[in-house]
Amino acid sequence: MRLIYIDIDTLRPDHLGCYGYHRNTSPNIDKLASQSLLFRNVHASDTPCLPSRTALLTGRFGIHNGVVNHGGKDADPVIDDLNRKFRSQLHLDSFPFRLQQAGLKTVSVSSFAQRHSAFHWYAGFNEAYNVGKFGNETADEVHALASNWLARHGQEDNWFLHVHMWDPHTPYRAAPEYGEPFAHTPLPAWLTEEVRGNHWRGCGPHSAQECTGFAPDEAARAHYPRQPQSIPDMAAVRAMFDGYDTGVLVADEYVGRLLAQLEELGVASDTAVLLSSDHGETLGELNIYGDHQTADQYTTNIPLLLKWPGIEAGREQHAFHYQIDVTATILELLGQSVPETWDGVSFSQSLKAGTDAGRSHLIVSQGAWTCQRGVRFENWMMICSLHDGYHLFDDVMLFDLESDPHEQRNLADQRPDIVEKGMGLLKSWEAEMLPTAARGRDPLVHVVKEGGPYHVRGSLRSYLDRLEETGRSALAQALRFKHAEEN
Repeated sequence: MRLIYIDIDTLRPDHLGCYGYHRNTSPNIDKLASQSLLFRNVHASDTPCLPSRTALLTGRFGIHNGVVNHGGKDADPVIDDLNRKFRSQLHLDSFPFRLQQAGLKTVSVSSFAQRHSAFHWYAGFNEAYNVGKFGNETADEVHALASNWLARHGQEDNWFLHVHMWDPHTPYRAAPEYGEPFAHTPLPAWLTEEVRGNHWRGCGPHSAQECTGFAPDEAARAHYPRQPQSIPDMAAVRAMFDGYDTGVLVADEYVGRLLAQLEELGVASDTAVLLSSDHGETLGELNIYGDHQTADQYTTNIPLLLKWPGIEAGREQHAFHYQIDVTATILELLGQSVPETWDGVSFSQSLKAGTDAGRSHLIVSQGAWTCQRGVRFENWMMICSLHDGYHLFDDVMLFDLESDPHEQRNLADQRPDIVEKGMGLLKSWEAEMLPTAARGRDPLVHVVKEGGPYHVRGSLRSYLDRLEETGRSALAQALRFKHAEEN
């Protein structure tokens, strides 16, 4: 068995043609989708980058593996206690090590471990190639390493190759020769001038007046001309969408090159292909422009295409799954058992039978920019905030994704019955998870006690000054009151 995992950072499904996007961002991915199973409701259990890939590696939720943040105590996985053997449990139960037990040579082309000091990522990989630019590389640089490996080993049997591209991630940095491929195509219709104007009067990191952090980064303009620093008008809205979509187009080009190389090597027909992402992206939703800060639909929902020899292609799967359910499924498809430590649950029998079985609901988390848990069930996304990341979010938000797909109307007050149902699901999950929680406590609660999510920790006072200077004194006062213990 040959298996290639194409991992495109920060890729949201609804910006791909195969998921219904009106812009031609993904011709090669769309072609792959026609040969694959397409999953619409796969979510990262823990976001953003470091928690998501740690969950993928370990098969465990962040509440169990210990990683929910990008800094502080809860940015490193738990280690074994006195029962640690010569090889750690993290190593022995890691996804790539289990692939090794299925007879596959495991290889990763990624700078993820370097970017996040996440060297546990290497557990179970036979070979690892680091581009060396901390995630600021472009797809051509990643492809050079991956293509070279395929040229040397692609015709061999029994390998797993992980190829990680970053191009949709901010800062938007597609090379000048790509031009402006979407300059004359419509913007997503939901983000109107009225919506933008309301956002301009809001607050929070990566909100409309400071869409690259807590303030515009003027020094970055010359280096990243595709990256807007604020959203003062609809031209900036276009710049954001065009910058992101061009990044998707760049990654898609190199997806096409990898797939073409498999054809040239004569191994395409019997090579399994998995294409996915670590998390999605908010592109204006919740007044967050080009970042992944919440436990909402657009940060946690990820694209997932699976082409697997012997499984009928061309089907759409709508059942709810975590991304760690997908890796559990891959292990079973390879004849391996799922480790007892894993939270991921295989649905391989459903795939083989041609059915669409999954979970009834999902609990998803965010701990690096906000501290939130989301409950995805039926047509609803309910988000509970322990720390709002200085966005002044309501403590409970409820969105009907059928009538309000871009999360603009919080219905928590109007639908207490749905909130009660969502809270019941969340409390049941917490009651099940907490007895075996990493370090004996709820990691999100600890992040709040530690001083808040890593990316906002220590930033409140200077941000209050900026709000005062930019005519948002009322928002500054509201943040002072809500976060009095941090002033």
